[in-house]
Amino acid sequence: MAYSNAVRLLAEEVKTIAHGSILGGGVYMGVGTSLEHPARMILVQNYTDATLMFSLDGVTDHFPLIQYSHMILDISGNKTIENGFYLSEGQRLYVTQVDAPTTGSVYLTSFYGKD
Repeated sequence: MAYSNAVRLLAEEVKTIAHGSILGGGVYMGVGTSLEHPARMILVQNYTDATLMFSLDGVTDHFPLIQYSHMILDISGNKTIENGFYLSEGQRLYVTQVDAPTTGSVYLTSFYGKD
């Protein structure tokens, strides 16, 4: 296994969904488009005025975020390119209402490694 001291951390363009596009009733909406690269870290920002539920498969409730909060998930930031967990290329983040937002947006920034 080759180890590299020159792995760069790069970010995909931020993905977003505005408050008016986030539906209720357990209907999940995609936050932007699918990941273009396997994600080593993600930053999810709920900058709406409501608690929201997030899903990695668009069906199952995985984690809530309260209003005006964020979550950083360091999946494999300290691993080599060949080793560690990742959110796969093509993965998408989904969101639904717990409470109905009236302002703001949700943002997803994903980070990947490149040697």
